[in-house]
Amino acid sequence: MTRHLFGTDGVRGQANTWPMTAENALRLGAAAGRFFNRGGENGHRVVIGKDTRRSCYMLEQALTAGLTSTGMNVLLLGPVPTPAVGYLTRSMRADVGIMISASHNPATDNGIKFFGPDGFKLSDEAETAIESILAGDIELVEPMKIGRAQRVDDGRGRYVEYVKTTLPRGASLRGVKVVVDCAHGAAYKAAPELLWELGAEVIALGVSPDGFNINREVGSTAPRAAAEAVVANGADLGLCLDGDADRVVVIDEKGNIADGDQIMALLARRWAEDQRLNDGTLVATVMSNLGLERYLQGHGLRLERTAVGDRYVVERMRAGGFNLGGEQSGHIVMTDYATTGDGLIAGLQVLQSMVERGEPASRVLRQFEPVPQLLRNVRFAAGQAPMAAPSVQSAIRDAEARLNGRGRLLIRKSGTEPMVRVMAECEDQALLEEIIASVVSEIEASL
Repeated sequence: MTRHLFGTDGVRGQANTWPMTAENALRLGAAAGRFFNRGGENGHRVVIGKDTRRSCYMLEQALTAGLTSTGMNVLLLGPVPTPAVGYLTRSMRADVGIMISASHNPATDNGIKFFGPDGFKLSDEAETAIESILAGDIELVEPMKIGRAQRVDDGRGRYVEYVKTTLPRGASLRGVKVVVDCAHGAAYKAAPELLWELGAEVIALGVSPDGFNINREVGSTAPRAAAEAVVANGADLGLCLDGDADRVVVIDEKGNIADGDQIMALLARRWAEDQRLNDGTLVATVMSNLGLERYLQGHGLRLERTAVGDRYVVERMRAGGFNLGGEQSGHIVMTDYATTGDGLIAGLQVLQSMVERGEPASRVLRQFEPVPQLLRNVRFAAGQAPMAAPSVQSAIRDAEARLNGRGRLLIRKSGTEPMVRVMAECEDQALLEEIIASVVSEIEASL
């Protein structure tokens, strides 16, 4: 069976529009409940977290109704980061975890992603099976086996305490001034609390969610406000999280922005020096900069590339026994600590490197010179096939011929939004811009 509902990161779309309607969320909850509770017995449990979007209330209640109708007991965590759901699913011995979030997308969107009992995101096979159940008549439990729902008041605190344990015992951030931008999202309380408890002087941005301002001109996709705050306040470092805090970009004391590639380079080298990097290998996606690959090779390390999506990074890490991976966008996956990308743990790893080495962020975060890279997004409407036109295919072939081994061209449809992403890398900046412009113009013309 082909998946129609699940994308690269769960189910996602515009709130109150299929598939992100209350009706579909109810049925999806029931289908997931039947998948994880095949015997229809009461006693199985699910934890549900969410970010700060207004539509999360609607989807949370609908999912709860569907899950309890199939005998699942629901534990509601409230607003917590996505990695907290992965952690608490295991910690609370739940059968499944659910995060309601559209990550870095605007407030008008929302999403539903599932975690298995091991805290890792569900496999394609499991998601396909849930879709199959959803397509039929979902069997409900008898009245005496309907599940119950209850709030968990200390979920955020449990997660914060766990994150602190990822640092060496006694580690402190005293004397370090940190700007943390929480994107008005799921970590708006957890992130400032964590940094303050570790002793840092904290300047918090994006901590006033109103249901509609998540990711709006703040967070990892809009780090300029945090960069300005770092410089204005003389901070040592800035951490910019996205709406569900599973990704981070870091800002040095001069206001320069370091993406996930620089963070991965830092951690890979540091872990290799400490003999902690399994098989001398980092796992990243096809979007990571060619400069990262050359940097790793120069230090006797290896880069394995996957399709875009942190779930594919994690799948390769688990299959190969690797413990460090991530995405250029700031998903940093450290399976020694977490089952998914964790912006807070990654940020602490960077801070620890600064404190231990006594070096400023500008030195710690500039591990390699990136090869010039350009990314353009082309949005398309439902029903359009932006890559099918012969003129588009011809433009792609011409662009690849012009690169002729001097760089990379990558064109793909986003798995979370209706857009085509056109990315190229090349040492020749003028040629890079010409190639991107020619391909993008043909795609736009075809639409």
